[in-house]
Amino acid sequence: MNRLRKKYQDTILPELKKKFNKTNDMSVAHLNKLVVNVGVTDLQHRDQAIANVSDQVAEITGQRPAVRKARQSIASFKLRQGDSVGVAVTLRGERMYQFLDKVISIVLPQVKDFQGIPINSFDGNGNYNFGLREQIIFPEIDYDKIDSIRGMQITLVTSTDQDEEARALLTSLGLPFEKIETGN
Repeated sequence: MNRLRKKYQDTILPELKKKFNKTNDMSVAHLNKLVVNVGVTDLQHRDQAIANVSDQVAEITGQRPAVRKARQSIASFKLRQGDSVGVAVTLRGERMYQFLDKVISIVLPQVKDFQGIPINSFDGNGNYNFGLREQIIFPEIDYDKIDSIRGMQITLVTSTDQDEEARALLTSLGLPFEKIETGN
C-alpha cells in the first residue's frame, strides 16, 4: 500500500470523520481520481508533438494517455474539428496515490520560488485544479529529449461537493497551499 493511501486510511479518515461529524466511512471525503492534461499548440508538427508529449506523460504517470481531439473548428487558431490538441490521462487507485505522492514530495519542492499552490482553485463542487509550467521538473524526464517546454494541468476529483471538506482532505494529504496574508 502506498504511503499516502496508508496515511489516509490510518489518520486522515478518522480526523475528517470527527471534524465533519460523519458516521459512515464512505461519506467522508476521499480522492476519486486525478487527471493530468497537456495541451499541444504546435501547428506545423502537431502529430510529432502529440507523440512526444504522449511518451513524456506516460513516463511521468506510468499510464498511456488518451489523445484529445478538437470538438469544433476555430479558424483564427488554424484548428479543424477532429485535430489532435493534447493528451490526458486519468489515474485512479494506487497509481493516483503514487503520482500525487511524487508531486507533493519531489516535484513541487523543485519549483523555483515556490510559495504554495493557489488555495482558490476549487471549482465549487469539491474538485481542485492546479498547473505546472514545465514538465522537466519530473525526475523521469530526460532534458536532452525534450522538443519543447510544456505545462500541464492537474485536476484532483474528490467524492465531496463541498470545497471546505475537499480543502481539509487535500491539506491533510500534504498539498502545500499558499499562505494567505492578512493585511493589518
